[in-house]
Parts: sequence; structure tokens; C-alpha cells
Amino acid sequence: MAFVTNQSSNDVSVIDLDNGKILKTIPVGGKPAAVAVGPAGARIYVVSPDSKTLSVIARDTLSVTKRIKLDGGPFGVAVHPDGRRIYVTDWYNARVFEVAPDVGQVTRIIKVGNAPAGIAVTPDGSSLLSADRDSDQVSIIDTGSGKRIATVPVGKRPFGVTINSVGTRAYTADVGTNTVTVIDIAKARVVGQVKVQERPYVVALTGGRGFVTNQYADTVSVFDLETLRVTAEYETGDGPRAFGAFLLAQ
Repeated sequence: MAFVTNQSSNDVSVIDLDNGKILKTIPVGGKPAAVAVGPAGARIYVVSPDSKTLSVIARDTLSVTKRIKLDGGPFGVAVHPDGRRIYVTDWYNARVFEVAPDVGQVTRIIKVGNAPAGIAVTPDGSSLLSADRDSDQVSIIDTGSGKRIATVPVGKRPFGVTINSVGTRAYTADVGTNTVTVIDIAKARVVGQVKVQERPYVVALTGGRGFVTNQYADTVSVFDLETLRVTAEYETGDGPRAFGAFLLAQ
């Protein structure tokens, strides 16, 4: 299945990928933006910036079971592998909320750089990475202590951040410099950069390749993860961003 946020209609579409049909449309309100899926796909988490809420959707019923109120400017969302910690960026206040979904409360606030957008957790759950758009950096946070342990300068206006399946490298889509920056997470340093097309927003990884949405170019760039060379460009519809969809395998 795929879960796609629809800002103009204030809901989430659930799509059956086998037949391309919408299984259900779930009202969430508040101009939903980011969405993430918890362990085993039992829960889906949706951030609505306008209503300042984190909605919890149950996989078995495809309905909202809880709405958790946040303040500031909630935006990006990521789930810890243990499923007991949800992380939400606060665009306006340079911080990340750690939320316990079972009790519906913020349990910790983590300071990061300005205008944090995309966020991701390493597969082992030890580190949290925040793309701090207006600081042109990525913050690396130790999830155990909740402390920021490093900042890594990247291209201008990083928006999306993606971590590879083994948790060794992270990739930021740098909107302001039309680049993808590659980070060695353990060493907290940049190890490469890929030049893509205008206004890249999000990076996806699969099969030894990276895929980057270029909003103003109406394309997706494809690059090799080993050589960091662009190998293909594909045309899309208008303004691809791909920030509001998350695939969930059956």
C-alpha cells in the first residue's frame, strides 16, 4: 500500500499498489504534509501543520485512533525502530519533538538548527538526522541521550534527508544549490556531492541507485550510489516533490 497526504482536501489516500485503486480516504484535517509508517506497518503517523497535530492511523481499521496536539510548526516526521518514539520537526522553533504515541505526549525536546524539515532515524535507532534548511546543515542526534552530537554543513537549503539501509550514509536534497550531499554518518562529514536539476526536494534509494525529485525541472534524476554520477533523467508531471507519500509493503 501507499499512504499519500492530500493538503487541499485535508485527508490521506490509501492506495492498493497492485491495482492502482484507492482503498480508502481518511480525513485528518490541518493540511497534512509528512507521513511515516511504524514497525510492521501497524500504525501510520501524519503531521498536519495547520492544526498542529500528529494523527495516528491504525493499519487494521484504516482510521484515526488518536490526535496528538503539538505547538510551533510541526512538519517532518520519522519513527524510531522500537515504535515507542516518534520524532517531529518544529519548523518555526529550531527543535524536534520526541513523542510517545501510546500516551500521546511530548517526552523530550531536542534543539537543532533553523527551519528543520526532513528527518530520519538510522536503522539501528541510535541516531536521528535533521535537515536544518535555514542553517544549511544536518544535525546528528544521539537518540539515547537526546543530545545533538554533530552538525554537518551541506548544500544550501537542505530539505529532505534519507539514510541508506545499513545506516552508514545519509543523502540530503539541497534545494538552494541543486545538489545531493552525501554524509558519512559515523564520521559526521561530507564524502561527496551530486549535481542534479533545479530545486531537488527528496532522495529515495533502491537497487544501488538514488532518485531525486527536481521540482522546478519537472524531472527525477537518477544517480549511482558508488560513483555518485547521474545516469538518467526522467520527465514527470508538474512540480514533483514526493514529500507526502510513504510506501508500506503488504
